[in-house]
Amino acid sequence: MLNLFFRVKAFKHAQTKTGSPMSNDWIDTELKTANLEDKRLDKRLSEILTALSERPNVSIPAACGGHKETIAAYRFFDNDKVTFESILQPHREATEQRIAAQEVVLCVQDTTELDLTKPTQQIRGAGLIGSGEKRHGSYLHLLEAFTPDGTPLGAIWAKNMIRSFERPSLEDRQNRRKKLSSMPIEDKESFRWLEGYRQTIELAKRNPQTSCVCIGDSECDIFEVFAEPRCDNAHLLVRLCQDRSVVQEDSEESPEHTRIRDVIYRTPVLATKQLSVRARTPAVGCTTKSRQQVRKSRDSDFEIRACSVTMNAPRHLRSMYHFVPINIVLVSEINPPEGEQAIEWLLRTTLPISTLAEVLTVIEYYTCRWMIEVFFKTLKSGCKVEILQFEEMNRLLPCLAIYLIVAWRVLMICRLGRNMPETSCELIFDESEWKSTYRIMHPKRALPQKPPSMNEMIRMIGELGGWVATPGKKEMPGPQTTWIGLQRVHDFARAWKMFGPDAKKHQKHV
Repeated sequence: MLNLFFRVKAFKHAQTKTGSPMSNDWIDTELKTANLEDKRLDKRLSEILTALSERPNVSIPAACGGHKETIAAYRFFDNDKVTFESILQPHREATEQRIAAQEVVLCVQDTTELDLTKPTQQIRGAGLIGSGEKRHGSYLHLLEAFTPDGTPLGAIWAKNMIRSFERPSLEDRQNRRKKLSSMPIEDKESFRWLEGYRQTIELAKRNPQTSCVCIGDSECDIFEVFAEPRCDNAHLLVRLCQDRSVVQEDSEESPEHTRIRDVIYRTPVLATKQLSVRARTPAVGCTTKSRQQVRKSRDSDFEIRACSVTMNAPRHLRSMYHFVPINIVLVSEINPPEGEQAIEWLLRTTLPISTLAEVLTVIEYYTCRWMIEVFFKTLKSGCKVEILQFEEMNRLLPCLAIYLIVAWRVLMICRLGRNMPETSCELIFDESEWKSTYRIMHPKRALPQKPPSMNEMIRMIGELGGWVATPGKKEMPGPQTTWIGLQRVHDFARAWKMFGPDAKKHQKHV
């Protein structure tokens, strides 16, 4: 649960002198340190973020609401002072303020593919994506902060990668594979994972009271990442991909033939727990990867094991590294259904595992990795960044940075309804927003004296977006119905200010 300090610091400190929170206060807070070297650009950034956050799922012209505003927005993105990094910087600084209010922060990193392929004219500056030669786009690697209950705090760091369209020959690709082991990691695309971990370490050093846990999937299973020097409050949690050799003093086998998987499966079972498994449909129907096959949702029993090992460095790195101690946690399905592959999580971590409670904490933290997948879905399906109409990548990327802020806001609102259900909705929504929404959703009821709870407000927003609120339903609206409903809420609030009972009061501030 988010602590009280975060709730007050992140939202309440942006109130006006009269004590009444205004709808754009969060934008003023988020862009407080923006510096595009021109006050007019800073003001335009605030206006564009306001427009896109109120209508995250429509085109830029539809969000801006007029020809002049649309032209001004596109000119803004074409300005040399406006870059992906310069726009994201104030959000990163605001994110760190929220991080500083937490005891534990999960710094989840992952890469997503941005498919920007167009039917005719392609975006200049886009690169090759996928294994073919027909798709254009880029790769976004994001390090996003979450609380242990899955509430997003914002972006810590992001990197855009654009591959060349010059396809190497088969012989060149084969030679490159042979040379990969001798190449320094700085020359590989996988260096992004080490960069993300280094960003987490620097974040932890600046916030010594916060424990920062960098979480990655199996792509992050890189020896150099685990060998990176770290501080006491920076930790690493990664799903195993490489079954590396380990040193076992009590083993009769040679270190070259003793592997992590062998050691962990010889470890006694700590506990058996029943867990719910999500259904899964592969993005590509012809995939043969075991972790991407179709899977039905089910409740299964899992065995939990944990142990500590010392990893050997790979042969090509032994001139720079020797041994690295690491903790291992295994979650394995006992009796999978017939025809289904057994589910297994084999995790490597620097977090402590001396007690069962600590082992369960490691597992709980890793389950939060899924939230970055939800974030990417919000960014691409909700904000529709892949269909933006730009002619050049250097114009699209600043707009992408704005949508990273918008996606964070949408997902944060969605999660607060689940994680802080009884909190007043005025934590997020101003008076015109909750009153107009309540009046639309409950036309025969009088307005309540107190604002509704976050749970009730998010449910009303979800219904406006198409979510069906059946009696007794415990499930909360997802990001998609939330972002659709939010657009209607902003329209209702604008009408309430113009024509509602307090119209004169609002018009005095115009």
